[in-house]
Amino acid sequence: MTHDNHTGSLRQGVVVFIILAFLTFIEFFVGITNQSLILLSIAALIKAGLVLYYYMHVYKLTEVDHETDQHSAAWKLVTNRMGFWLFLLSDSFLFAGLLVTRFNLLGMTRPDLNQYLGLIVTSVLLISSFFMNRAETHMKHGDQKGFLFSTALTLLLAIGFLAGVVGIEWREAPFSAGDNAASAVFFMMTGMHAFHVLTGVIFLGIILNNGRKGLYSPEKHWAVEAATVYWHFIDVVWIFFYPALYLIGRLA
Repeated sequence: MTHDNHTGSLRQGVVVFIILAFLTFIEFFVGITNQSLILLSIAALIKAGLVLYYYMHVYKLTEVDHETDQHSAAWKLVTNRMGFWLFLLSDSFLFAGLLVTRFNLLGMTRPDLNQYLGLIVTSVLLISSFFMNRAETHMKHGDQKGFLFSTALTLLLAIGFLAGVVGIEWREAPFSAGDNAASAVFFMMTGMHAFHVLTGVIFLGIILNNGRKGLYSPEKHWAVEAATVYWHFIDVVWIFFYPALYLIGRLA
């Protein structure tokens, strides 16, 4: 890969992040003004689409050369990628079920949560996705130092997100687990997402440690790609959970 390709890939990640940040602040503004379900849904769908295409590279699933030797590393990468995406698809049904439950139980009302804290933790997660994109890009182009730095920063931001949701938001919530339908929805949604963030932190820690040992290269870094896709998947889930919990509907 040329330096121009490396720079262009990093620049693309910056542009996507700026759009995501802009849409997030639009969501926040809509949430504190008119709580328009249509506008919030459109913003979430656009953000999810950007992450899926530009950060998660979903288009790679179609990059299959049927003439490739089925015992080659290239073929194994294709099958690994397909299997991992099928796992993510199955996992997405769990989160979709939680979203359906939220609207079934609460309708067009929402818990009385700290909207500013919600914006902060959402911003932290989006920034972590930005740096995870850079980490993968650096590895693709053989920049070991860039990969290690961006992965370490992603790991720290992930821990910060967990601290914000579990350490602060759970303590500040105006209810305890089991108090009512709103509390059940809130703790189930944030708890299940936090569990996935925790597994993501473990995954990031593993690839960071392996990266320090020099186990990855531009030609062979499937573990980095898998960790990256998983981390962005966690981001996509929160893209829908954030407005559902903090912005949509009047206070219950």
